[in-house]
Amino acid sequence: MQNKKDDGARAPRGMSREGLVIFSYGFRPFFLAAAIWAIVSIDLWAAFLTLGVPLATEYGPLYWHAHEMLFGFAPAILSGFLLTAIPNWTGRLPISGRPLIYLFSLWTAGRLAMLASSSIGLVPAAVIDGAFLPAMLVLCTREVIAGRKWKDLKVVGGLAVLSISNVLFHLTVVKAGNPELAIRLGLGAYVLLVTIVGGRIIPSFTRNWLNQFGRTDFPVPYNRFDAATIVLGAVSLIAWAVWPQAWWSGGLSAAAAGLNLVRLVRWRGWTTWPEPIVFILHAAFVFVPIGFAAIALQAVGLPELVVLHIFAIGSVSLMMLAVMTRASRGHTGRKLKSSAITNLSYAILVAVALVRPMAELLPDYRLGILMLAVLGWTAAFGFFAAEHAPMLCGGRKPLAVRGG
Repeated sequence: MQNKKDDGARAPRGMSREGLVIFSYGFRPFFLAAAIWAIVSIDLWAAFLTLGVPLATEYGPLYWHAHEMLFGFAPAILSGFLLTAIPNWTGRLPISGRPLIYLFSLWTAGRLAMLASSSIGLVPAAVIDGAFLPAMLVLCTREVIAGRKWKDLKVVGGLAVLSISNVLFHLTVVKAGNPELAIRLGLGAYVLLVTIVGGRIIPSFTRNWLNQFGRTDFPVPYNRFDAATIVLGAVSLIAWAVWPQAWWSGGLSAAAAGLNLVRLVRWRGWTTWPEPIVFILHAAFVFVPIGFAAIALQAVGLPELVVLHIFAIGSVSLMMLAVMTRASRGHTGRKLKSSAITNLSYAILVAVALVRPMAELLPDYRLGILMLAVLGWTAAFGFFAAEHAPMLCGGRKPLAVRGG
């Protein structure tokens, strides 16, 4: 006969039966809030562009928009992923309950402070917003070191770069400068994380899916080629961040584009076409070599905003949407199979990733293209929020039934 202590000890990590469900695991509040903020922030930006609605006037609407995409929306998804993945990597208990509430409140405070920067002042807003990423950095570093998962410190390194980039962004704006360096550094950190983490989960999930059908045409396992590609990508992104127009920066990026394309082919993504929740991971990674190729073209005149949005929407946001849908289903006990609504959100965000860069190439139609992209972005994350909110706010993952 099992006693209550035994039952509690056998409960899956992060699945306590007490307290608010949404704060039982990191992915729940951060994924839902990220989707909501993706919609709210882009629609505020559209209202400014079309109606002249005042928006963070002291900070600057353009810089606010860039900041909230890179250091508001995206960190929420990254945090939800890391707070869920790191316990799996290390075998340690996840952050949940009151500590998770504090962490989430810190992120929320940053969003409100940035919106109210014209009222509370640039420096107070920067200080409040700047606290979240370092807090995540300290937390994740502690967990990785305590779990002795030294290879995962490279993911923590990405968080460190993001923290520094956010501080640099604020300092530059406060001093009335252009935060373009901080934007490239921050976006480069996300792209590098996509190449690192994506290289870990994409072939793994692909292999698992193929294995269900007794197939053996698996992705090529991680080897020195993957490591070399990641290193070259990191060097290329640093060069682009600091010397975006240099010919040799473009040359490095062209090489990185080629290697990442080969890497993608080695993962045999076409075999997963029948299952969109797996195939979308490959589709998102397609934008990594496209983005590197765009950097190479930037060296010969391609507008930088084209590069920024290929990476930001295609490589980063699409990958994040793919991960959110999969993790939300898997960690709430649902089948890893996408619905028609989820597939529609994938298709729409792919279209946005292709359409938005055209605004810089077709200036006569710029506003119309921007509004089309805003509508698509709003729809994609709106579909995610509408479909996944019930999963994230309720429906705990069932406990495994054990005999005895």
